[in-house]
Amino acid sequence: MKNKDKMMVIDALELSNWDRDFLESLNKGGVTCVHACCGLWENARETLTKVGEWHRFFEEHSDLVMPVKKGTDILEAKEQGKIGIILGTQNTSALEDELALVSVFNDLGVKIMQLTYNNQNLIGSSCYEETDTGLSRYGKLVVKEMNRVGMLIDLSHVGEQTSLDAIKLSTRPVAITHANPDWIYPSNRNKSREVLTALRDNGGVLGICAYPHLISGKETTIEEFSDLIIKTVEFMGEDQVGIGTDLTLNMSTDFLHWMRMGRWTHEMDYGAGSKENPSWPEWPEWFQTPEDFPNIIEGLRNKGMKEEVIEKVMGGNWLRFFTESFNNEKEAISCASHT
Repeated sequence: MKNKDKMMVIDALELSNWDRDFLESLNKGGVTCVHACCGLWENARETLTKVGEWHRFFEEHSDLVMPVKKGTDILEAKEQGKIGIILGTQNTSALEDELALVSVFNDLGVKIMQLTYNNQNLIGSSCYEETDTGLSRYGKLVVKEMNRVGMLIDLSHVGEQTSLDAIKLSTRPVAITHANPDWIYPSNRNKSREVLTALRDNGGVLGICAYPHLISGKETTIEEFSDLIIKTVEFMGEDQVGIGTDLTLNMSTDFLHWMRMGRWTHEMDYGAGSKENPSWPEWPEWFQTPEDFPNIIEGLRNKGMKEEVIEKVMGGNWLRFFTESFNNEKEAISCASHT
């Protein structure tokens, strides 16, 4: 059965080894659209190469995959039984110190940028810095420019004050594509009540994350994960919660080192001086590959969540949110005037 015959499923972040087998696995899992990470520490030139590789990937596997630059592309992907791919970076290192590159990368199809990864940058602070001084002057200009062109602001790895500054400054709702409430799972990477309250009031969406380090590890049960989703819906509202698994599949140890260390350190540093988690995590038995997405749907059904709410959480909320967010400022105003 093709994914167009199933519930809309959108995953707001995956960082895996993208090959044809992975696409087939997504299709078997009923996945319609994925936000795919195409940059962590890369500069502008290196990110251009990554984007170019994705353009080639779209061409070589056009029978299974298509790029997503606007919300209607997601609907088209579902209709055609293909996987829609939204390109995004988990850092703004690709912008270097040049504001004009926001619109350049947006035009190339990079529709989501996380303001910081696991380290301080020119924009602001990460969630692992001891001191978060908030958005820089340059960071404020980047937020405004992302609003203007229709590039979605992601705060998943961003520090507390920088996140609050970005939410307050942004004239459009922002997202946390892959994180969880920190009062359920305490972690520097998960989000406080203050940040999630601001996100909720801003109209943003939170993607519930299945990454083992952000829950109870591989021992997490589907019942526990379903409870996490339900509790978060109770706090955020049924229209402001989605899924962002942060799935990492078939990735090398060398890539893990690049992801953790980049060029900024010669030692493994997982944030706040921690030396833990020296390898890729083991995933819970109910979520080993994208083919296991139906387990999340079934878990929510078993917990008594209404079907219409499940449909929102699994993909409907992201579809609405991405459709609105990927319009540039003029298009957004035009759409609002006709509703």
